[in-house]
Amino acid sequence: MNSDLLARVRDYLATHHVATLATMGSDGPWAAAVFYVADGASLYFLSSPKTRHCCNLKLEPRVAVTIQDDCSEWSAIKGVQLAGTVSELAGAEETLAKNLYAEKYAFLRVAALLPAALVTALARVRWYRIDATRCYFIDNSVAFGRRDEIELG
Repeated sequence: MNSDLLARVRDYLATHHVATLATMGSDGPWAAAVFYVADGASLYFLSSPKTRHCCNLKLEPRVAVTIQDDCSEWSAIKGVQLAGTVSELAGAEETLAKNLYAEKYAFLRVAALLPAALVTALARVRWYRIDATRCYFIDNSVAFGRRDEIELG
């Protein structure tokens, strides 16, 4: 694996915040935007278990994810595509996810300063981990259609 490529992907994931999560359920495919934090080949996110995407995950844990820049030029397209499986977290794994999230999202660090509506919402969420099985970095600034596979393992 090219260490420069891996460093670019890690930097990219660290400096972006929203992932589009694609799931499949009894009503067909669905995509939802979620805030995430990356840790190695895993992404962590939180969501209400009542959302369509979380209900879909109970039926089918395999997902696709994209994280990309919003751009208007073909040559500026850059992002991460991955496929993986999702698991709901509990115990020490949930605590790890919460700690990683608080490191990335400073507004979560001091619970006393959070708006009441956010505290209520956070009490109802579940924490999830996406374990990537395939990952690609797209970077049209290098070459049109440039897509490098990241070796996981």
